[in-house]
This record gives sequence, C-alpha cells and structure tokens, in this order.
Amino acid sequence: MPELWMPGAERHDVGDHAPTDQQYPPRAIAHITWDRDASPAAPQDWVPFDDLVSYFTGSGRGDAPHLVWDPFSGRIAQLFPADSRSKSLVDDAGGTRTNRAGAVVIQIEAVFFPNCRRNGRVYGVLTDTPCAGWDRLHAWIASWGVPDVWPMGRPVDFTSRRDEYTWETRGGWYAHAHVPENDHQDPGPWPDFSTGSPPPSQPPPDGEIARYQVTIGGLRYGYGAHGEHVTLVGRALVAAGFGRHYTSGPGPDWTDADTLNYADYQRSLGYTGAAADGVPGEASLRRLLGRLPGERPAVSVAHLVAAARTDPGGGQGHRTYGTEVKIVEQALVDEGLLDPAWVDGSFGTRTVTAYAAWQRRLGYTGSAADGIPGHGSLSRLGDAHGFIVTE
Repeated sequence: MPELWMPGAERHDVGDHAPTDQQYPPRAIAHITWDRDASPAAPQDWVPFDDLVSYFTGSGRGDAPHLVWDPFSGRIAQLFPADSRSKSLVDDAGGTRTNRAGAVVIQIEAVFFPNCRRNGRVYGVLTDTPCAGWDRLHAWIASWGVPDVWPMGRPVDFTSRRDEYTWETRGGWYAHAHVPENDHQDPGPWPDFSTGSPPPSQPPPDGEIARYQVTIGGLRYGYGAHGEHVTLVGRALVAAGFGRHYTSGPGPDWTDADTLNYADYQRSLGYTGAAADGVPGEASLRRLLGRLPGERPAVSVAHLVAAARTDPGGGQGHRTYGTEVKIVEQALVDEGLLDPAWVDGSFGTRTVTAYAAWQRRLGYTGSAADGIPGHGSLSRLGDAHGFIVTE
C-alpha cells in the first residue's frame, strides 16, 4: 500500500480525518494560496512558507489542504493523511461532495501568488519559480493511483472551466478552477508531469536551503531522507573535511546541515549554481563514497595480483590498489583468517599468508596456494562476502 504520509514531508496532523467517497476515481487538486493581490506594476513580497503552515494548522484549519508546498525551497508540509478528505474546496450542501469525491482527493496548496517578489525578483506565475520538490510530490501522488492527465486541460492561465460530468467520471489532476461549486481561478500555469525529475534548473534564492529529494540507486537523498545510507554520506563528508555545519551527528536523518556540508563538497569539485545546492547527484555521490550504497563493490584480479606481488617488498604499508585490497582483507577477516588490525589496503605479507590459508581452505595445494589471488579463489570469496570480480 502507498504511504499515507509523504516521505520527507513535515508532518502537521490537524486531526479531523474523514473518509473519501470511493465510488469516484482518484484525483489531485492543484491550488495556489493567492494570499495577496499583486500586479506586474505593483508586486508584493512573498508570504513565508512557515506563515502559511501556521495559518492552515491554526485559524485556517477549516480550509486546510493535504499538502502545503514551497516551490522555492522544496519544503512540503502534510496536514491530512492521503486517505482522508481535506478542506480546501467549497462544498455546497446537496451537491457533489467536492472534498471527498474520489478514491483519494489529494489537495495541494503551492505557497504562491501572481507577481510575488522574493529576494528582489518578481515571479509572475508558479512555473516561473524553481518548482523545487515537484518531482517527489508528483511521484507520491502518482503512487496513490492518480493518473497523469488533466481531464479539463492542464492549466496554462487563470481561465475557469467546469464540467460536473467530467469531474465525476474521470480521475486525474484538476485545477481549483475546474472544480464544480467553486469560483476560484487558480492555480494558473502548473508544472508539467515530465518536469521536476532533475534538480531545479536554478539554485534556491539567496538565504534559502534546498529542501527536495532525489532518488539514486533506489535510495532517497536530500532533506527528510532517512536511513543508514544517509549516515554513510555524513561520515564520508566529515572524513573528507566537509563537516563544519554539523553540531551533532551525522545521523540517519538528512537535515539542513547535511545539505550545507554536501554543497561545500560539490563546490570543491567545481560545481556551481543549482549543481551545488547540496542535494547529491550520482557522479558526486560516487566520487564521495567510491560506489553507490547498495551497489556491490568490484575488485580486479589483475589489480589484486599486482598488489600481492608489489606491496610486500614496497615497505611497511605500501598500497598499490588500496581500495580493492581492503575489500578482500575485510572478507579474510570475516573468514577468521586475518586480524582486523591489518585491514589497511596493503597486500603485505600477513595478507598474503591469510589469502594462502583461504586457498588451502578451498582445497588448493602447492603453488596454487601461494597467497597470490586467482580468479577462482577470488570469485569464491566474493560470492561469500558480496563483491564482484573482474579481470
């Protein structure tokens, strides 16, 4: 079953849950908060995300949506679980129960009004913003069976169009301007389903921290992500000298400190703008960790042979292919053949001796058990300890 609470969203459960009307198809409703009236000639300052969350969880809870979305930073707050109705639509007594008419009726309020001014820049319509976080918002809603269609047309302006038969019979995405019994004209232009998969095309405005997520190798990274892979990234950042924003941790929850530290790391690699906003990309993550979490490490037979022939005579701690050697050394430790103190990346005499013991355990004798890895013995070790072997 899909998750009732969107992963990575800030949860502010306002209670008062109520079921939806399951005889209708699943749908999502797009709104903008439109909390101020502005014009190109007279723009007004954008109202902060936290102010709108406070409103919808306080005096405005009678109009609260499921999700409040900041399209500048990617922050998302969730107020109702997916299987409950929310309250952002007018619902005339005796008509279609607009807030409930669907297997799900997930309502999104983008924190935006036309011609809002943010950090000195004016944004005429929602799609002028970075639309940060749209990709994960869209993906979560799609997981609830809401199809990627606009039965009354994708909104491209502030024109109303309402047809109750279409509303009642077709699932998909609807603008507030499409819903029967309502008279609002929002949201205006809304991001396309194909956009938002990559990070934003521009960095967050000055002073803002990116708060969206990406999926790499099946794992989530970015604000709100959780898991041991997050701890792994944090520890790697500290080890690489990019941990100055941590006051505690790192830990399994991706926080703003992780984002700021990762942005420092990205800039050290030469990334700029949106590519250095602190949310990982696959290339930078692979460079930081050596491989992606969940990805089986690989060792080369040729590299291991070269190390086993070179390191013993190269002086204490000599490392020819240190990363690959450490993978094999750890496997030998797990087999009880090498002291953990010698997992140092150097295929020295103790590692040669331990590997020879592994070869003898497999039944090799004589020169076939000389401690120099071969493809067969190395593959057997890899199969037992989760690494793959290349030539």
